Amino acid sequence: MLLLSLLDAHASDTKLTGRVIGTSESVDYRTSSKSWTVNTCSCAFDGDLGTFFASWERSYTWAGLDLGTPHVITQVGWSPRNDVHGEERVLLGVFEGANREDFMDALPLYIIQERGSIGRLSYAPVECSASFRYVRYVGPSDARCNIAELEFYGHPGEGDNSHIRPLTNIPTVSIHTQDGVIPYDKEHDITAQITILSPDGSQQLLSEPGSIRERGNYSRTFPKKPYRIKFDTKQHVLDAPAKAKKWTLINNYGDKTLMRNLLAFDLSRRLGMPYTPYGRAVDVLLNGEYKGCYQLCDQIGVHKQRVNITEMTPRDVSGSALTGGYFFEVDAYADQEKSWFYSSGGNPVTIKSPDEDSIAYVQFSYLRNHFNLMESNWKNYLDLNTFLRHFLVGELSGNTDTYWSVFMYKERDDNTIYTGPVWDFDLAFENDNRTYPVNSKSDYIYRSGGSCTGSMRTFVDRIVVYDAASRAKMLKIWDEARQGGLTEENLVGYVDELENELDLSQRLNFMRWPIMGTRVHQNPRTWGSYSAEVQNVRRFIKERLAWMDKRLGYTYIPSSIDDSPILFSEPYQVFTLSGRPCGNSLKQLPKGIYIVKQGGKAIKQVIGY
Repeated sequence: MLLLSLLDAHASDTKLTGRVIGTSESVDYRTSSKSWTVNTCSCAFDGDLGTFFASWERSYTWAGLDLGTPHVITQVGWSPRNDVHGEERVLLGVFEGANREDFMDALPLYIIQERGSIGRLSYAPVECSASFRYVRYVGPSDARCNIAELEFYGHPGEGDNSHIRPLTNIPTVSIHTQDGVIPYDKEHDITAQITILSPDGSQQLLSEPGSIRERGNYSRTFPKKPYRIKFDTKQHVLDAPAKAKKWTLINNYGDKTLMRNLLAFDLSRRLGMPYTPYGRAVDVLLNGEYKGCYQLCDQIGVHKQRVNITEMTPRDVSGSALTGGYFFEVDAYADQEKSWFYSSGGNPVTIKSPDEDSIAYVQFSYLRNHFNLMESNWKNYLDLNTFLRHFLVGELSGNTDTYWSVFMYKERDDNTIYTGPVWDFDLAFENDNRTYPVNSKSDYIYRSGGSCTGSMRTFVDRIVVYDAASRAKMLKIWDEARQGGLTEENLVGYVDELENELDLSQRLNFMRWPIMGTRVHQNPRTWGSYSAEVQNVRRFIKERLAWMDKRLGYTYIPSSIDDSPILFSEPYQVFTLSGRPCGNSLKQLPKGIYIVKQGGKAIKQVIGY
């Protein structure tokens, strides 16, 4: 964080004044009672470092100014309350600007990343070209604001959206709810304005009305909550392929690398799954409070850029229309849903589409009967290609939960049931005490302590253990993937890429959730630091590739690598190892391994090592 001297702050722009606004209820520490006259938000703008604002509620409280007219904000200043906890209470405090008094349209201006200094003001520049009538400081969680003094600097003007920065080098998702209501379950949608800021030009600013609610099953029990966001109209989000209303914010609470799902999605692409969910690491704000580093990704469902099958209506109850499409999940939590059944083989199945509010009973019966048919006669009704690729992603990642939850689908006029997409890898890559250390086991993880719902362990055995033709097909898929880039170098290179990308965000995340030295969820051990957590994943990947080769009876012989020089006078394109475009130049790229495509050749280029 760049802190400016008091002289520099005052010389740069005008200190702004206006009508004081903010949380009305304060706390009188002398009597530990609620007050409207003592320690109010006005104390944060009285020029006296000896007074302070302390709110009655512990979180989502704020103090700010109505400037009367729009202003471009160029700097902010703050000083913590003078007490034993004051210096740390400002960590993750957020400054926002808005043009609605309810701050539904607010944009983040700055987040405090270092301890404050009692008795003096700290200053930081604001990189935002937009203008705002209303500005505020939102205290961090459980801090009661406890701010001694606030200052805003800037100048009058309309501004523009040409330069609006996210909190860090990854996108920021900022959500403001109507009347400040915080999502409290996964049934009730809370009206919201959803704003997404991108650092890379894939989408400078998206701000649209929508809603938010909690999502997930076990992940909802964590203090860092997972969310589903829904726009009122379909939106292109960042660089995601789909234009859709529904998206998810995965909390990754027990994954201290914050990258396990992204790594598994990379494996899915490398192993040729027809559809791999979109995923991108983002910082999340809710009503101005920093919630942590999340993964923004697709809401898995029927969509031409997601699960691409025919979407049924309640009228599709006979003939060809009745045959699909159906999207469903073999699901350990199925009995908590409205539309579900037990198969004849004892597997719990949740029907995702048609959804629970529109599915006709004849559709429900058709899918249940067809699933039972597939279960008893998989050679004729199960698509082996997607099933085996899905299996290999789960085993290569060491995912304990592969058969705790399995997405599947069936298209209209097609008797085949397909497997996918892959999902839920927070316990993968050596992150489950029940199976740690994974690579010490002599058999597949689903047979060695993995969580399998219903009779899935027996069902999978019939295919990958007892059927010779399936094993031969799986070996062929594995060989194609290994020769096509599923290598230690590429997988570890992607880990390096993500570690570099997440460095700033993970620092903020573990300020917000200081769990690095604590075992949470199923952590087998604590590694002590973010870099050590990531190194554990690197080590696992290296060992797991060798383990999988041995288990499959496969000998990896690398194909030749094109070492032709790059012709810098000719055009070329640069990609990361995961296939993400990086532009048309190698200049100013961060340290890493890249693929340069030029004249029909793919050339490996190493930068910074």
